[in-house]
Amino acid sequence: MYINNINNLSYYCSERENQFFDRKSARIKPIDILKHLVAFANAEGGQLAIGIEDDGTITGFNYKGAHVIDEYRNIFLTELRETPINPRFDVMDVKNNRNEDDKILIISIEVSSDRVVKSYDGRVFLRQNDKSKELNFEQILQLQYDRGQRYFEDEIVQLSSLDDLDDTLINDYKDIMDISALSSEEVLKARNLLIDGKLTNAGILLFGKNPSKFLPQARLRVIKYNGMHQMVGTEINIIKEKTFDGAIPNIIRESREFINTQLRDFQYLDKDGKFKIMPEYPEFAWFEGIVNALTHRNYSICGEHIKVLIFDDRLEILSPGLLPNIVTIENILSQRYSRNPRIARTLCEFGWVKEMNEGVKRIYSEMEKLFLKKPKYSEPNSNVLLVLENNILNRTMRTVDKIKNMISEEKFEKLNGDEKVILHFMYNSGEKMTTKKAIELVEKGSTFCRKLLKNLADKDLLEWHGTSQNDRTQHYILKF
Repeated sequence: MYINNINNLSYYCSERENQFFDRKSARIKPIDILKHLVAFANAEGGQLAIGIEDDGTITGFNYKGAHVIDEYRNIFLTELRETPINPRFDVMDVKNNRNEDDKILIISIEVSSDRVVKSYDGRVFLRQNDKSKELNFEQILQLQYDRGQRYFEDEIVQLSSLDDLDDTLINDYKDIMDISALSSEEVLKARNLLIDGKLTNAGILLFGKNPSKFLPQARLRVIKYNGMHQMVGTEINIIKEKTFDGAIPNIIRESREFINTQLRDFQYLDKDGKFKIMPEYPEFAWFEGIVNALTHRNYSICGEHIKVLIFDDRLEILSPGLLPNIVTIENILSQRYSRNPRIARTLCEFGWVKEMNEGVKRIYSEMEKLFLKKPKYSEPNSNVLLVLENNILNRTMRTVDKIKNMISEEKFEKLNGDEKVILHFMYNSGEKMTTKKAIELVEKGSTFCRKLLKNLADKDLLEWHGTSQNDRTQHYILKF
């Protein structure tokens, strides 16, 4: 069974050709469709619509030069007898561009999880966005090596059942796919996420109420540090940490909300003399990095989970497992391959996943727009590491130099870290300082922050304004 859009003609005519969909005229030779179907099977599955031109015009099968539908069906029997492709054929009644009754053919292909699919002539193709690309010998070997990891998606979780589903998530998915009339069981079977009444690993990861019950490694942990290094023991410098261990769509949504509260906005004086706000990092860059990690990590590695580490000068996303074999650090901007095709396909339908290398390319471009360094990908200790660097050091150095000139270097060096944070913020923003704002900046209690601001006033660096200590409008301003 395959979830498709067989009753939605406009989808087949207007949908952009992509990782999961292609369209061809019925003039194409039946044998020439095989490379596209092989490519879908080796990637994430997909659909081929025959009888529709590249521009979406329905030309159908009723005209000179068109092949008949059965020729496309029979090509599997004559040329792919030894190939593990089990296509589904759907014929749809339509009106062609000549306003005649006609038909189009929809061929749906499932992903091949346990082997590399070859065409009739021994060649191997892989779907890459809207193209079916032939692989060379080395790439075929890499693809074969990766099949053991890919199979993990389809392994059955023996103690699971439909009772382990997050009903809200599965209903959201049905609404998105416009298949609300189907039962949850039918939907999951169609995506091969439910086998003999039991959920697969991919099913648990995508729609489980409590995935970590079965897969404790399926977590994402966010840790924010004070400073630029990770300290331990008595010098531990963790400011905030939070673990997310729900289904992947929930982790994506909840971690995004949390991380947005932990990142800083910088204020700067523009050429027009007005203060403007610049984010610490472009949201797309770190968010796409997290979505990619959740989509493509090696979930078969136990005892490890995805980590997002936030330091003063950088944000790191660490994902267990190396890049999928056909993707390397060198070709990551141009090569696509999903280790977890069922997860990738479903998250794409949810709207979270972009075309893989399209998303990576945009990470680079978004960082460049904010005049930040290029993202850095590496594979330390059999993990994939993405590092995004901010330019807080440059901004801080410029501001610190200006403050030192104002109050003297000697006086500045005697200030503690919290006092420097307050002065740095006030100098950059031009804002008044309240106890409430100080609590947000240094992340300490109200008593501490009231004393902190009073000490700065006693050092003749801040000036207090208010009618009494109970004045709700009381505040401090810089004296320099």
